[in-house]
Amino acid sequence: MTAPTTTAAAGVRQRAGLPVLTWPVFNALPVEAVVTTRHGGVSAGRYGTLNLSFAVGDEPATVRENRRRAAAALGAPLAAFVFAAQVHGRRAAVVSAGDRGRGTLAADDAIGPADALVTAEPGTVLAILVADCVPIVLYDPAAHVLACVHAGWRGTVAHTAQAALAAMRSLGTRPRDVIAGIGPAVAPGSYQVGEEVAGAAREAFGERAAALLRPAGPDRWLFDLPAANRQVLRTAGVPDSQIHTAATPTGPDPGLFFSHRAERPCGRFALAARLDPRGQP
Repeated sequence: MTAPTTTAAAGVRQRAGLPVLTWPVFNALPVEAVVTTRHGGVSAGRYGTLNLSFAVGDEPATVRENRRRAAAALGAPLAAFVFAAQVHGRRAAVVSAGDRGRGTLAADDAIGPADALVTAEPGTVLAILVADCVPIVLYDPAAHVLACVHAGWRGTVAHTAQAALAAMRSLGTRPRDVIAGIGPAVAPGSYQVGEEVAGAAREAFGERAAALLRPAGPDRWLFDLPAANRQVLRTAGVPDSQIHTAATPTGPDPGLFFSHRAERPCGRFALAARLDPRGQP
């Protein structure tokens, strides 16, 4: 078993008054990627305070204000964002400047169904929403191509990150050039699953599944989703040394990040990323 590597320096910092998580590996590159936390917004109660999803029962006007704050933290206009209509599937959609604004002020015109967004257009902001599922940012500094991926257990066993890499290849990417950031997700010691999920993991990962599943009782296992997605990326050709995993998991209630397993209903936080609008250095 290859233990997941964590980026110890990856941590939460302030951007435009919001606490966000960033990966230092991207600091010197023409790309920006942030993960919002649950703090700094205007939502109330179980959605407190920076819920970014229209689909969990929060007030739409509140979500729009939260999204404006998240956009400011990235230093981008909200009109530059593109959101996905996520369905726990495998499809990766390539988006361009003409898609900006999709899914931003309402959910009904989001891109999709899709669980990964890919672009080569500087300034277009890709956004995916999570609350235990694995958010992944993929950046190719050679071809200047970007992807954001949402991978719950279904997306993990479907190898959604591999589908994102395939879409990136259509824009000139070579997987060996990609730098990956795996964001906050359910902790390996907290994600208990039954035989349906464990069986799907064995089918998807073969003999490598033994390193990803740990017995937790009769017909129960602990499934390491971040490590499984790391395996997906390695198998697809991304060097292990170029995969950076954030050390902070979601939950427990009330953690730094929303956790659907720990608290229902709850909000959703976002992975948002864009290519530097000034282009390649």
